[in-house]
Amino acid sequence: MDDTDRKLISALRHDARASLSDLALTLGVSRTTVRGRIERLKQSGEIVGFSVVLRGDAARDPVRGLMMIGIEGRGADRIIRQLNGLSAVRAVHTTNGRWDLIVEIGTDTLEALDETLTRIRKFDGIASSETSLLLNTRKSGG
Repeated sequence: MDDTDRKLISALRHDARASLSDLALTLGVSRTTVRGRIERLKQSGEIVGFSVVLRGDAARDPVRGLMMIGIEGRGADRIIRQLNGLSAVRAVHTTNGRWDLIVEIGTDTLEALDETLTRIRKFDGIASSETSLLLNTRKSGG
């Protein structure tokens, strides 16, 4: 992937519906070049899809948080399965550093978030956790 590919991906992240002409103008290349690069990035697996974020999607979870979890022993796979079974869990990420997992949680109310956090903290094998509320999203979708 070269600098033009990175700029193309950045432009698509900003507006995935941008026309080939607009993308070409932004990148300073031809429409044919943009089309070819998008196809090549899709075929190579760099671009795996395009999505639409609806207003309803953003409003679905008025209370959102990130829960960092430290796991004792080797129970990560079991804990991930348990997390995936909770309806408030939007995503589970493995990570390095102080925390083993970062969990994205979305609920309708603070009370529901608190219930979810309490339930997760009771999972066998969770040694520690820390949660941050997401106050405002400045950029999303890529």
